Amino acid sequence: MSSPARSAFPAPPRTERRVLRVLGTEITLLEKVRRKAEADLGFDIRFEVLDFISCQRRAAMEPAAYDIYDQCFHNLDIVWAWGSLRPIDTERISDWGLLSGLTREGGISRYAWRGHGDAPVRKLYVQPGEQLGDAPSRYISMLPTVHNMDSFGYDARVFGRPENGRDSWAWLLDERAKGRIALVDEPAIGIFDAALAAEAAGELQFGDIGSMTVAEVDSLMAFLNDRRQKGYFCAVWSSAEEAAELIRSDRLSAQSMWSPVYGQLGEMASSVVEAAPIEGYRAWHGGMSLSRHLSDDGLEMGYEYMNWWLSGWAGAVMARQGYYMSVLDRVREVLTPEEWAYWYEGAPAASDLPGPAGNTVVRAGVRRSGGSYWERANRIAVWNTTMDEHNYAARAWARFAAKVRSGMP
Repeated sequence: MSSPARSAFPAPPRTERRVLRVLGTEITLLEKVRRKAEADLGFDIRFEVLDFISCQRRAAMEPAAYDIYDQCFHNLDIVWAWGSLRPIDTERISDWGLLSGLTREGGISRYAWRGHGDAPVRKLYVQPGEQLGDAPSRYISMLPTVHNMDSFGYDARVFGRPENGRDSWAWLLDERAKGRIALVDEPAIGIFDAALAAEAAGELQFGDIGSMTVAEVDSLMAFLNDRRQKGYFCAVWSSAEEAAELIRSDRLSAQSMWSPVYGQLGEMASSVVEAAPIEGYRAWHGGMSLSRHLSDDGLEMGYEYMNWWLSGWAGAVMARQGYYMSVLDRVREVLTPEEWAYWYEGAPAASDLPGPAGNTVVRAGVRRSGGSYWERANRIAVWNTTMDEHNYAARAWARFAAKVRSGMP
């Protein structure tokens, strides 16, 4: 029996759709954003969503497991030091020249106070020897994207409704909220909320709150543990949903807060106020970095994705949960005039405004706490920071948080 005839025209090899893998946190890795980016860019995008610390550890130790590292500047140092990331060429970022002064120069204007700690500009530019610093260069460590100025939320039934800007970080540890206080469980974030509160209350004083000494960390943790033993804290939390549920269940009078939480409070929304502390905000800045392993087509996809993020649509989604983007003009082109006026200009909402999921998160007539983007950005006290003594502080914080979670005396 003769063998079957072979075709003179063999079938073309099966081609698989290209894939970009993005490692990050719940702040930016929204399913709605992933689907839109896939549709616009023409390749598959896979999100891996982890908490801050797990994300940082995976990025540092497993650079082959992702293509884009989407995190915050205060989570950059360790990953960069491990050699897991490659410099970003700003000549391949189409809107690089449109990035705000807060991002590229350190302040919203030349006169603005830069704030203590990890302002993004302090580790933005790649220096000779691949060190990071603020001297402008063609190459950067992380493309600045989403950012905000955070504070805390408080119960107006306990503290009243003082005039905007008269709130104080001291209220986060106020005796009036005893037994109903929660902090965010992240040592590069929660520890600064607590430090700002302790300093505002006159309990402690720091030489540089963005770079505490071991003795200052010890003093702060002793203070927090004293308050814990006296029953001040009811919880620590690690996600926006945890924070929202603590308020919806009416367990809190004051707690660290992230902006999206205010749109998830249900019936409690009318009782909770976003503080505009007289001492200033704790700010943070997110961004995207390229994995060291990327080359050729993978590298090209990485640049396409980062440029897409700056093009406006993603920034509008971020605005609807209270976050700002580094390229303001592109976001303004996508938001409605009413949304731009409320989220960026600080004007009263002309109508009910939607969140990323389409549900109403802002009621007509309400004004954003702290005012406009420019007003808020001019009042940064400290940035989320990985201090020189971070490892020491993180271990001390972990012991404190574990005891709060377990209810230990």
